[in-house]
Order: sequence, then C-alpha cells, then structure tokens
Amino acid sequence: MSDLKVKFEKAAADVQKLKQKPDNDTLLKLYALYKQGSVGEVTGKRPGFTDFKGRAKYDAWAKLQGTAQKKAMEDYISLVEKLLG
Repeated sequence: MSDLKVKFEKAAADVQKLKQKPDNDTLLKLYALYKQGSVGEVTGKRPGFTDFKGRAKYDAWAKLQGTAQKKAMEDYISLVEKLLG
C-alpha cells in the first residue's frame, strides 16, 4: 500500500476524533475530498430537490470533477491536519 494511501486512511480515522464538529461547509468539503480520493469522479444521479442533505453532498463532490485522486487525498490529509491543529 502506498504511503499516501496509508496517510489518507489515517486521516479518515483521525477526523472521527475531532473534539469539535466542523461547520457544514467544512463537513461537505471533507466528504467531497474523501469521496474524490477514495472513489474518483462523482457517480450516480443527483438526488431530488427534497433530499437536501444528499443533494448538497452530491454537489460538493461534483465540484471536484476533474481533480486527480492523488490531489484529493493530499488535500483531504491537509484539511484534517489543519482541523486537528
């Protein structure tokens, strides 16, 4: 397993240990970077207008379209490290 993948998985575990829950924008960014880093490009249909949470998550992920998985992993790790202090 690559060093980056190990750091990415560690950051994913560390984010669960945050003392304070991040604001919604930061949570969406974390979600989108994680999905782009682990899955790649956004997949599936955009949720309907009544699914506010699902739609916001989908849109956040879709904004990262074209971002390389490696870059998304690096950005995710950086954001988690920043949140941890």
